[in-house]
Amino acid sequence: MEIENFRDRILLITGGTGSFGNAVLERFLTTSIKEIRILSRDEEKQHQMRIRYKSSKLRFYIGDVRDANTLLDPFSGVDYVFHAAALKQVPSCEFFPMEAVKTNILGTDNVLNTAIVQRVKKVVCLSTDKAVYPINAMGMTKGIMEKTMVAKSRNSGTTEIVGTRYGNVMSSRGSVIPLFYEQILKKLPLTITEPSMTRFMMTLQEAVDLVLFAFLNGRSGDIFVQNSPAATIGDLAAAMKSIYQYNGNTTIMGMRNGEKSHETLLTKEEMAISIDLGRYYQIPPPHQELNYEKYLSEGEPHLTQMVEYNSENTNRLNIEEIKVLLNSIGYCGY
Repeated sequence: MEIENFRDRILLITGGTGSFGNAVLERFLTTSIKEIRILSRDEEKQHQMRIRYKSSKLRFYIGDVRDANTLLDPFSGVDYVFHAAALKQVPSCEFFPMEAVKTNILGTDNVLNTAIVQRVKKVVCLSTDKAVYPINAMGMTKGIMEKTMVAKSRNSGTTEIVGTRYGNVMSSRGSVIPLFYEQILKKLPLTITEPSMTRFMMTLQEAVDLVLFAFLNGRSGDIFVQNSPAATIGDLAAAMKSIYQYNGNTTIMGMRNGEKSHETLLTKEEMAISIDLGRYYQIPPPHQELNYEKYLSEGEPHLTQMVEYNSENTNRLNIEEIKVLLNSIGYCGY
C-alpha cells in the first residue's frame, strides 16, 4: 500500500541527513518512488550520503528552513514532504532559545507556507514528547510548532498537513544507547542520570512506520502517537551490561536541567479526545467534530478523571525484554 502511494512521486525530507532521513532512504530507494530530495545545511553529511547510496533517485539541496528563499527550488514539483528539520538537543536550545525559535517555529512556518504555495499534496511534521507539558526551550518551541501545524491545516487548500509525535528513538544520534555502547567498549563506567527515570522504547524503523501511518491515514490537522513500551534507565543499562558481559561500574549523575523523570506523549486533555487505533493514537484537531460515544455510558467526560499517557503508566519492559529489543536493532554482543 505505502509503495503504491509513492509510485512515480517526489518526496522531500527536510533535515534529511539525520537518522530519520537515512532510515527513509533505506526503506524507499529500492521502491518505485521517482525521486527523494534531501534538504539540509550540512554539505559534509550530504556528501557522505551521496557516496553511501549512489542512487540516481537521490538529489541534494543545500538550504535552511529558516530562509524561505532557499526552499523554493527544492520544493518545486514535490508531491510529499517529511519535515524533520529541527534543533533537537535540549542543552543547545536552553542556551540559545531564540535559535530554537528560528528553526523549530519560524522554520516550520516557512516549510508549510512554501508547501501550500507549491501545492504539495501532503506534509508530515515530526514532533517530540518534549512538546507535551514542556519544561525546556526545545519542548516549548516544538509545542508551538505543533500549534502552527494545526493552525495552518485549517486553511491549507489542497495541501494536507499532519503530524507525528514520539520520544527518543533507540540508537539514534545523541541517544543514550550509543553512549552506553561506547562506554562499554572503552571499559568506562556507565553514566546514568537517575536509574528510576523511564523512557519510551521506539526503534528507528518504528519511527518511519509511524510517519508512514500518519501519511496514509491522517486527515489535515491530525497528530499521531505510537503506543510504545518503556523501560527504566537503570534496567536499560543493566540489559546492555548483560549483553556484553560487562562488569564495569555505574555512575549516578543525577537529573540534569530540562529533564523529566518520565516522558509524556499525550496530555490528559488529549487523551479525552484521542482515538485509540490499537498501535497508534490519533489526536484530531480542535476544529473537527469529536466522537465522545465511548464516554456516554458513564456520562459526560471530565478531564479530572483522565490520565496522561506517559512512560511510567505504559507497558514496562523487563531486562530480558529490553535485551530482545536491543538485539533487534543490532546490539547483540560481540
